[in-house]
Amino acid sequence: ATGAGLDPCGILQTLITLPANGRVEIVFLLGEAADDAEARRLILQYRTADLDDVLQAVTAKWNTVCHAIQVKTPDRSMDIMLNGWLLYQTLSSRVLARAGFYQASGAFGFRDQLQDGMALATSSPERVREHILRAASRQFPEGDVQHWWLPQTGSGVRTHISDDCTWLAYTVAHYVTTTGDKAVLNETVGFLEAPPLPITEHDHFTVPALSSENASLFEHCARALDHSLPVGAHGLPLMGTGDWNDGMNRVGEQGRGESVWLGWFLYTTLKIFIPLALERHDTVRATQWHSHTEKLANALERAWDGDWYLRAYFDDGTPLGSHKNTECQIDAISQSWAVLSNAASPERTHLAMHSAVEHLVRPQDGLILVLTPPFDKALPDPGYIRGYPPGVRENGGQYTHAALWTVMAIAAQGDGNQAHALFNMLNPIQHARTKEQANRYKLEPYVIAADIYSVAPHTGRGGWSWYTGSAGWMQRTGIESLLGIRIQGDMLLINPCIPQDWSEFEVTLQWRSSRYHCIIRNPNRISYSTSPTLTVDNILVGKTDRLQLQDDGVSHTVIYSL
Repeated sequence: ATGAGLDPCGILQTLITLPANGRVEIVFLLGEAADDAEARRLILQYRTADLDDVLQAVTAKWNTVCHAIQVKTPDRSMDIMLNGWLLYQTLSSRVLARAGFYQASGAFGFRDQLQDGMALATSSPERVREHILRAASRQFPEGDVQHWWLPQTGSGVRTHISDDCTWLAYTVAHYVTTTGDKAVLNETVGFLEAPPLPITEHDHFTVPALSSENASLFEHCARALDHSLPVGAHGLPLMGTGDWNDGMNRVGEQGRGESVWLGWFLYTTLKIFIPLALERHDTVRATQWHSHTEKLANALERAWDGDWYLRAYFDDGTPLGSHKNTECQIDAISQSWAVLSNAASPERTHLAMHSAVEHLVRPQDGLILVLTPPFDKALPDPGYIRGYPPGVRENGGQYTHAALWTVMAIAAQGDGNQAHALFNMLNPIQHARTKEQANRYKLEPYVIAADIYSVAPHTGRGGWSWYTGSAGWMQRTGIESLLGIRIQGDMLLINPCIPQDWSEFEVTLQWRSSRYHCIIRNPNRISYSTSPTLTVDNILVGKTDRLQLQDDGVSHTVIYSL
């Protein structure tokens, strides 16, 4: 029986007589189809198929994605995660199922799968391209987007959450840079149509109509960026009903609150998107965006709180993320993106990251917090983030997504020792090495956790696993920020930031029809080099950190010396 409140199940039974030392193989076919006819067709297909060949084909398909890059470093636990587990988690749970044990809606989150795609841009570019166009089609002509939607019906929610629009342009620029596929910017994509959302409403769930208006993907990105340009009294982007942290939904609910983090992020995105506008001769937008970045940079520096940057301003102008606050005195992502944006002064970013490590990193617990102290009772009310107990999820726990940005920022500053130590702290394998640790962590040690609690009696307890964008970001942090491997079009860039005691590590990557085996040597025991040497197949390329890739079906050996 099936229906609401019931728990239907199917039972298969077979009888076997197994003699001493005998062996038998049983195959169960379990699947799904749209109707009886399709189900019967699949059964007939797989009853007659060589199932070993089927399994081999499935395995090979997964390996093209999960094994497109393989590493061998002095840190075996790092190798295990980077050599397939993180990309498997990203593709299986985030992209395909859009579900996990703790989230089962099957919906697309506008910013979510766009970020996941950045980790898959090299190994699965066709899938990433397809989703970029899908996400752009969930945009309204005004520039804002559905925060999430259900693909079967198109129903979803329109909100005032402010960072979605910037993620579209940011991830499109990353995809274009990584793959060299500039043609995607010319793809024609439609819009949605629905009444604008008044400022008095946080969100509205609806099934929007399809607009008759179409535009290029570039135009979709440009409208999204234009929608992000309005600023508040401090010259910073409007917070809306949440920026990256949805739980801060009351900071700018009246339309006046401002986000410091979004300022860094928008600055970054405008900077990488301006060249794309100039290539298309859209000088009007390029000029406007350039002017806005200069104003943003000045406004962001005014958000300096003495030892770190503020997180936001409430609608009434009250600062958030200040040493004067009793709750959320410091927030991680304002500090990390001050570094990653390259907009802030080096002197301040070094002090900001020192403050972040001092206040937010807890080595004894293996945690990197998103903010501290947690929200509890202080006013103004930041929103539903206060509904989480202190130390849980975004409310002062380790929110791994943000923690990885902290690691990326440390690596960007050239401290390979600390960057690797923090990356190692986030590795789920390190949370379950002993029975005592496993009993406390209570999650799988082979997938990254979205969050880990930071307050007794649950300190070190994992919040939820599988369905988290942290998997894709951890892959990028390990491969790009620490091991320093990036592909841009047909160029391989190598710029490691590693522990000084690493003498060597290896990276093997599949690029189109060719295979590149990279040996990175560190004879001088340094974290990074300003004058590396590069050799390919025993031919000295010179003092460079980049190599022209060849789609020639050949295996190449690359030797890079720091």
